[in-house]
Amino acid sequence: MRTSVRIALPLTLHHMTARTWRMLIRPTLIGIVACAGLAAVAGARPALAQAAGANRPTTPAVVPGFWDPRRRPERPDLSRLTSIRFMTEVDYPPFDFAGPDGNPVGFNVDLARMVCEELKVTCTVQMRRFDTLFDSLDGNRGDAAIASIAVSEQTRRRADFSDPYYRPSARFVARRDTQLETITPEAIEGKKVAVVSGSAHEQYLRTLFTEADLRGFPDAEAAREALRRGEVDFLFGDGFALSFWLNGASSGGCCAFAGGPFIESRYFGEGIGVAVKRGNDTLRLAINWALFRIWETGRFTDLWLRYFPISPF
Repeated sequence: MRTSVRIALPLTLHHMTARTWRMLIRPTLIGIVACAGLAAVAGARPALAQAAGANRPTTPAVVPGFWDPRRRPERPDLSRLTSIRFMTEVDYPPFDFAGPDGNPVGFNVDLARMVCEELKVTCTVQMRRFDTLFDSLDGNRGDAAIASIAVSEQTRRRADFSDPYYRPSARFVARRDTQLETITPEAIEGKKVAVVSGSAHEQYLRTLFTEADLRGFPDAEAAREALRRGEVDFLFGDGFALSFWLNGASSGGCCAFAGGPFIESRYFGEGIGVAVKRGNDTLRLAINWALFRIWETGRFTDLWLRYFPISPF
């Protein structure tokens, strides 16, 4: 479970297990009410990794825009930047995972290589456990971590961050025979909604969808299976993971997104950025400029559609 919600726990960063670390500072990738710059784009490509074509999109894919064209960053001085040692996580598909040959692949990995191409520097990508990434930056074992790290008050204490390259999205999913276009608290009053117990998604529903009949599950897989079998009416969770599931074979084409995406920064954080060692403004600004250029030239859209033909948004 990955959540960026701030939870009062009697723990310090130095005493966290890997699971607790993820719970505190990884995004659950939850919802959006609106995202400035969303654009409809057709021609979605097949998703990588688990996509099996069981549930192809029937409407144009939505590609979010996270950059303001009116705030074009200046090209930084790159004369002393010759290489970047990127680090990513071991197993968080489709963002980062080991390919058939054991080398890192995924959305984050491809984006890191695009950054290096744009900056015209050499690039390496290493896989590390998520809970070791900040220590690796501090110990100079890598230059930048691109591992879907949520920017928050906690993570800013450990690293500096690029501008966000994507933002969290949470969605409702229903079986395909459900006739409901708009999701409101009134519309799902009394409906059984699957959610991962203890997640930011559950906290959000308990705050804003108070009349829904919440059914807690130990993990996302169990919640998805309950919806697939028709044991619940809806599932509320990580829009990115749900997009991946809907586009893959394990969903069996049972279900589809219902209503639009949601966001609440108080619960779910400020966005997802590339982490660099604190004070490394040269690299941070260079990555910002490269990310903007990748978006401006359309390559970010191509990359997005390759991994998310069923849009999390």
